[in-house]
Amino acid sequence: MFLRSVVLFFTLAFAAIASAAPNTLLVMGDSLSAAYGVNTETAWVALLRSRLDKASTDDWEVANASISGETTDGGLRRLPELLERHQPSIVIIELGANDGLRGFPPTVTRNNLKAMIEQAQAINSRVLLVGMQLPPNYGKRYTEAFAAIYPDLAESEDTALVPFFMDNIYNQPGMMQGDGLHPTEKAQPRLLENVWPHLEPLLED
Repeated sequence: MFLRSVVLFFTLAFAAIASAAPNTLLVMGDSLSAAYGVNTETAWVALLRSRLDKASTDDWEVANASISGETTDGGLRRLPELLERHQPSIVIIELGANDGLRGFPPTVTRNNLKAMIEQAQAINSRVLLVGMQLPPNYGKRYTEAFAAIYPDLAESEDTALVPFFMDNIYNQPGMMQGDGLHPTEKAQPRLLENVWPHLEPLLED
């Protein structure tokens, strides 16, 4: 009887610990998510952590694996180890801008993002794909092919989609740093607002 009680106690204790374990949200991004040129504490990923604490009844940890200059090729190579380490419930994929700026073929970017989505979904992670667009000086044909990658993948791979991460930012006064590529500190809350409506439903699944 005593042994049975001890076994029951530890079974319930481990179950309680498991139920209290936080979910993990993994951000796979480039400089736009790596706080380039802004204070880390004011960057949109840090703001996301604060929003999750207030908006969700579940416990969430945010693992930011974003690296400035990252391409979809680099993200694809790093992702398996990160998935194994964090076992994320949600993966935000914010990659591709550097592919476009370097003139990578859109098919290469698409295939890399598709492979990342498939790897995340293989461990039952929910995926939020963050759409990007290029400046018009890259040419109409290339910019349109690049922009189409994200909605096409979101539909074919059944993922959530942020239509355009930099919406209402890239062309607004005070929202871009001097290089014309990176959002300012002032723009960080707006980046989060562009992400949040598409992320929030995934938190409730």
